[in-house]
Amino acid sequence: MRALSIAVTLLLISGSANAANNKQQFWNLTENTVTEFYLAPAGTESWGKNQTKNDPDGSVDHDERLLIRDTPAGNYDAKLTDKTGRTCVVKNVEVKEKGVFSIEEKQLTGCTK
Repeated sequence: MRALSIAVTLLLISGSANAANNKQQFWNLTENTVTEFYLAPAGTESWGKNQTKNDPDGSVDHDERLLIRDTPAGNYDAKLTDKTGRTCVVKNVEVKEKGVFSIEEKQLTGCTK
């Protein structure tokens, strides 16, 4: 009976860890907190909704992950604004159906303030 209890517990733990991996997430590896984050199909300016609204505090700190909603897998341009007021566009970001994509500080070029 104890072995069955341990097996069930392990299945539940691995299932909840797998559920977290089954979601699209943006991982903020920039130097600043992101206050706005939009995605548009690559090469367009058809920006979707502000994805930071998916976070409880409405922003994404450095090294924090943000749940992405209502976005099919594909290549996107990402537009972000950080807490300093800087707005940057990162071209051709691959968003997978399940998993995490990141944007690093070195990818931020041509930013405006």
